[in-house]
Amino acid sequence: MKTIARNLLILVFCCAMSAHAQQKRLTYCNPLNLDYGYTPFETFASWGKHRATADPTMTLFKGKCYLFSTNQFGYWWSDDMLNWNFVYRKFVRPYNQVQGDELCAPATLVLGDTLLVIGSTYNKDFTLWMSTNPTHDDWKAAKDYFKVGAWDPGMFADDDGRVYIYHGSSNTLPLYGQEINRHTFEPIGPKKEMVRLNPEEHGWERFGEHNDNVFLLPFIEGSWMNKYKGKYYLQFGAPGTEQSGYGDGVFVGDHPLGPFTYQKHNPFSYKPGGFAKGAGHGATWADKYGNYWHISTMGISVKNNFERRIGFWPAGFDKDGVLYSNTAYGDYPHYLSNSPEDHLKSNFTGWMILNYNKPVEVSSTLGAYAANNAVDEDIKTYWSAKTANKGEWLKTDLGEISTINAIQINYADQDAEFMGKSSGVYHQYIIYSSLNGKTWKPLIDKSTNRKDVPHDYIELKTPAKARYLKMVNLHMPTGKFALSGLRVFGKGAGAKPDTVQNLIVLRGDSERRNAWLKWKPNDNATGYTVYFGIAPDKLYNSMMVYGKNEYYFNGMDKSLPYYFQIEAFNENGISARTKVVKVE
Repeated sequence: MKTIARNLLILVFCCAMSAHAQQKRLTYCNPLNLDYGYTPFETFASWGKHRATADPTMTLFKGKCYLFSTNQFGYWWSDDMLNWNFVYRKFVRPYNQVQGDELCAPATLVLGDTLLVIGSTYNKDFTLWMSTNPTHDDWKAAKDYFKVGAWDPGMFADDDGRVYIYHGSSNTLPLYGQEINRHTFEPIGPKKEMVRLNPEEHGWERFGEHNDNVFLLPFIEGSWMNKYKGKYYLQFGAPGTEQSGYGDGVFVGDHPLGPFTYQKHNPFSYKPGGFAKGAGHGATWADKYGNYWHISTMGISVKNNFERRIGFWPAGFDKDGVLYSNTAYGDYPHYLSNSPEDHLKSNFTGWMILNYNKPVEVSSTLGAYAANNAVDEDIKTYWSAKTANKGEWLKTDLGEISTINAIQINYADQDAEFMGKSSGVYHQYIIYSSLNGKTWKPLIDKSTNRKDVPHDYIELKTPAKARYLKMVNLHMPTGKFALSGLRVFGKGAGAKPDTVQNLIVLRGDSERRNAWLKWKPNDNATGYTVYFGIAPDKLYNSMMVYGKNEYYFNGMDKSLPYYFQIEAFNENGISARTKVVKVE
């Protein structure tokens, strides 16, 4: 009996420890909270100075993640994929003949104990850099004059030690591939054509905000290569970084230089809806637990077409070797990994948006930058106060007393004065909470913060109960106090929506790349998530729709059948999904 009791005690203790570990998983929220630099180009800032980066690459090196992206005058590294450390570094040399760019669309490569990095160039005089200690600015030239001359490069080392580079960014030319010598980094043989777009067949490859503007040919860019179970996955971005449908597609082959076959599930990275849209030109990598993730570009494109941010999502390869990325609720809080896990199962925390289009009060309003722009779930719109003064504030009403788990604060660049990368940049504020709108207490105190937090994300140590939140500005680094999103996440006190009724998918014979989706409005829904795919068990892509009961979808392959499901959501949770609807 003593043995049984002891074993039961051990079992209870292990279960408690497991539950505790689960509770302690870190969470994150897209767009990533990085100290993004401002555009270094005066011509790009004529409509207003603003933060900008894109074209990320993520690399696991010596147990740490390294993130490089366009024109940041440095890069980031992290131990946990949540807290990022910036290393200031200028990689472009005076003789590189680059006007303003500082590692545009960079590529990285791990060779043994060395990390290599290079930016985009068509010249033959660019430097390929190397470091064995990249947590510091400790780099030297691996090749003073890298002769490949690649724009939007992606580099890959095969298991046999041979090294390859892929590149291209054009709406008329293909992506190219070429082998390079592992020791001298000289090109081996001529570059070879790898893949091209085929928008006549693949609807998502058409240019335009909704893949519907054919005045411009689509762009193929942003090469990346992974190898999985002997297959080579050549990835690319299309059709244009400015559009919400900007995604990443993939071709699969048996050799690093092809030939390649278009994966039927494409794009594999796609996020056309939600607060921040777009999931193109990125990288797929495995974390230290062996879990795959995909990082890519998210768009704003208001002050300039190239006003962009970065996000990442769980990814992986299914049992059939299909590469996928799960962007459903992709700008809501998600769990990070603390062990091996199945990314076909969602990492979504289940914390819902609590203040979408709810009542807002503010201290002042600049022009037409109205208060409700801060809660409309659209990063392209924002509220701005008249000043950056200490004491400017915004108050949001959740409508009822709710449980708050996390808050994301997305600052907007109104009348910013910075160009490039600046030091000494920081934000300070306090968020107060209230049950009745009369009695207030501090919920988040960043009055002594000295960090640059343009997309500050705070998971509360203990969930809080409140109906009202009030954010009070204390310090802005530049420009006015402006917010594109004060986003409150948690659970309301009411009922989640019922299952959606009468999902209809209309796909005509005249244009089989397009479909019109409609469904019966759900009176208790804030919005809907539509899932689709090329098989009923591969509904890997999704679209998030707020406040409407229809969606025009122009991203299908002309010759494939498609399968759809839909679910409704509100601040209280998510409904059950509908039955799968097939369209031929």
